[in-house]
Amino acid sequence: MSVMIGGFMGNGTPEHIMDALVAAKVKDLTVICNDTAFPDRGIGKLIVNRQIKKVIVSHIGTNPVTVDQMNAKELEVEFSPQGTLAERVRAGGAGLGGVLTTTGLGTVVADGKQTLEIDGKTYLLEKPLRADVALLGANIGDKSGNLIFKGTSQNFNPIMATAADVVIAEIEEVVEVGELAPETVHVPGIFVDFWVKG
Repeated sequence: MSVMIGGFMGNGTPEHIMDALVAAKVKDLTVICNDTAFPDRGIGKLIVNRQIKKVIVSHIGTNPVTVDQMNAKELEVEFSPQGTLAERVRAGGAGLGGVLTTTGLGTVVADGKQTLEIDGKTYLLEKPLRADVALLGANIGDKSGNLIFKGTSQNFNPIMATAADVVIAEIEEVVEVGELAPETVHVPGIFVDFWVKG
């Protein structure tokens, strides 16, 4: 399966869901995420447990186990610059055909990718990203799945909610429907299929 996992170095990652995946011993996941966190936190636990076959990611430098597995050719790593990664996920959620960017031109990021010339300027066509499942880590949510993220825990979570067939949120503080002011909600409950108390 392909799985989007929210978070930035573990901040905003659904830690209890990560522990459940480790315990379930699911294998051969393709994970779309910002980074692989640390060996003992977030997505890093899945890396250490060798449950991921491919990761689409902006960086892996905080997790030496990811680096070791990549160098040993035990883990496929597709690097995507962070802004490009976010836009590819957003494009997947919005039903767009891709993103045009100059980021990565002339580097390994551009290898095998289509380029387009527009008004005399060359762009890389970055394809949209979607997943079978998105796993989000929210700070506050109501029983209808409306979600709020505090501070930087928002990161990739809201855009990933739009780009997966099934969205599961782990919520730290669950409140009753009607307790959240609508203008404070980062992810409307219509995007969330299931939620668990974190």
